[in-house]
Amino acid sequence: MHWFASLKISTKFNIMLSAILVALFLAAAFFIYQRERALIDRVAVDNARSIARQIIETRDYISSVVKGEPEQNYYLVPQVVATNVAKRLTKDSRYYVRQVSLRYRNPDNRPDPFETEQLKLFAQGKVVETFGVVGAGKEQSFRYLLAMRAEKSCLECHGRYDEAPAFVRARFPRGHFSYNYRLGEVIGAVSVSIPLADLYREAGTNLKLDLVYRGLTFCLIILVMGFLIRRTIIDPIRQVSTSITRVTATGAFSDRIPPRPRDEIGELVGAFNEMMEELDRKTRQQAESEDRYRNVLEMAQSAIVTFLADGKLVITNQKAEELFGLPKGELLGASIYGFIEGGEGIRAGIETYLRSGSGGVVGETTRHTVRDLRGTVTVVEMALSMSRSDHNPLFTAILREVNGGRH
Repeated sequence: MHWFASLKISTKFNIMLSAILVALFLAAAFFIYQRERALIDRVAVDNARSIARQIIETRDYISSVVKGEPEQNYYLVPQVVATNVAKRLTKDSRYYVRQVSLRYRNPDNRPDPFETEQLKLFAQGKVVETFGVVGAGKEQSFRYLLAMRAEKSCLECHGRYDEAPAFVRARFPRGHFSYNYRLGEVIGAVSVSIPLADLYREAGTNLKLDLVYRGLTFCLIILVMGFLIRRTIIDPIRQVSTSITRVTATGAFSDRIPPRPRDEIGELVGAFNEMMEELDRKTRQQAESEDRYRNVLEMAQSAIVTFLADGKLVITNQKAEELFGLPKGELLGASIYGFIEGGEGIRAGIETYLRSGSGGVVGETTRHTVRDLRGTVTVVEMALSMSRSDHNPLFTAILREVNGGRH
């Protein structure tokens, strides 16, 4: 993830926001599709149940009011009427409806394996209707079965052989399974079948439209939120970052960022401006202090130098230039130990003081001999003290020439 960590915060935000919205988008699309499928399944069950009940009620009604007419008109046979009504109800629809029975007479009413299994359950009295998805792949279909029971009017033709109408006895001989039904017995079922491809096609179309609309909405949300976040968070942070970079490069603390409302970003901008003001004030104070210090150094009658633990000179005055025989430009950066005879002893004393915090030559006044580049020797008394700057020890030496010490 190093590549991600090196991206700009605006790019990171856009990537994370896009990932979150895409995840929400896919989750919403999935749940919506599932809800639409469940809704279509429920509608399919309700419609299939309504069709099946109409067919059963039509069959029961015909069998109760039509008596001898079927003998002259085959199309008034209750089962035939129910079949034709089913065809009319489902004309130009995706529903395929038929009547099935374990004791079928018409081959068209022969049940398939699924219908056979459900009819056996109906016969056992365990359920009165059933539905579900049958098949696999493109052959999947929604199936619904509603049990048909023998009514009193049904037994007039399908009860005892001797009591059946003459045209029924002529069609079905004694001992045929069309007889001997009992009141309330399951005699078959209305079977409704719908191919899943047709049933879910509408849901799939709606899902595609919903995905398009939601996708456009989420893209708009990403753009709007990205714009707002960039204006309210990223741009102010970038201003702070740019100002800090400029301050680091120039050392000037005069930059200010326009104030913002007192939210978290506004507090950050305000804190940055206050920090710049404080640093600017302290810088001016430090510059003034250094100017005063230099003035004091230059007015001093003794040589004064400040150096690091390794002896490198960082501050000198005019008397020090005269003592060491070098101008300031050449003297700064040179080692004081090279000008003092026995300078290594001073270095060792300073190291001892840094290790133990006492001893050595720090805090004492000692006498030394200074030799400049021209070979002039001067005897001086050196008072050495220590201070710290940026956690680095600094040593300031006041070198007072002893009367008659120069030769």
